[in-house]
Amino acid sequence: MSFLQSLTTRDRVFDFMAPQASPVDVRHGPILYMEDVTVSFDGFKAINNLNLTIDDGELRCIIGPNGAGKTTMMDIITGKTRPNQGSVWFGSRHNLLQMNEPDIASLGIGRKFQKPTVFEALSVFENLELAMAADKRILPTLTARLSGEIKDRIEEVLSTVGLMALRHRPAGILSHGQKQWLEIGMLLMQRPRLLLVDEPVAGMTEQEMERTAELLTSLAGQQSVVVVEHDMGFVRSIARQVTVLHQGSVLAEGSMDQVSNDPKVVEVYLGVDDEEAA
Repeated sequence: MSFLQSLTTRDRVFDFMAPQASPVDVRHGPILYMEDVTVSFDGFKAINNLNLTIDDGELRCIIGPNGAGKTTMMDIITGKTRPNQGSVWFGSRHNLLQMNEPDIASLGIGRKFQKPTVFEALSVFENLELAMAADKRILPTLTARLSGEIKDRIEEVLSTVGLMALRHRPAGILSHGQKQWLEIGMLLMQRPRLLLVDEPVAGMTEQEMERTAELLTSLAGQQSVVVVEHDMGFVRSIARQVTVLHQGSVLAEGSMDQVSNDPKVVEVYLGVDDEEAA
């Protein structure tokens, strides 16, 4: 069996393909709205009356100690976890709590996990081709002749993520940081309206962290970007608005300077030196 034939089995990448244009309506409010959301696991409230609003085109950083509920929050948004109570809306029309994971992704919500997942045997270009927002049937996606528009889209994404020079190289030879950028590029091929990024700079070099900061800030405005991160230096370099979670609820919100100087945040998370929170 060839490698391409082996891909006819179900794969997460294809489940998460999205349309060319997201149907989300943000004319009358934020792109993401969570109200009074609670999730309990065996009596433990991982999320406790969480209220969160993300505006269209916003870059938001989410920080908080381990166990604050950051990952569970993203699981709820993407349909992986169902809350016990509360409301979660994408735009003004789409109740995410009534939708499954593929349908939520089809609206234009993309999620980047901490560990990159790419097809290492395929080239960088081919990885982006597989992720393109086109025919959701696998074989037509793999075998169809690339239109000029799709080629242009791949070139645009290659330039955005800084991998143009490596376009024909196998993804397996990329550095850790480059694989992270490639996976972000695969999500961008799906034209998300909301991009959830989990600890993007874990394991990166300083140079890779700087490039990642440039990449994520460049995406804001085109997409809404929510970044969950522990590295306070990195958060400070990109933060426009910061939300601090603690015990499943919002403890504080504001600029990085505002939350860094909030006594409650200092007590439960930042401590004497916010660098220790990394």
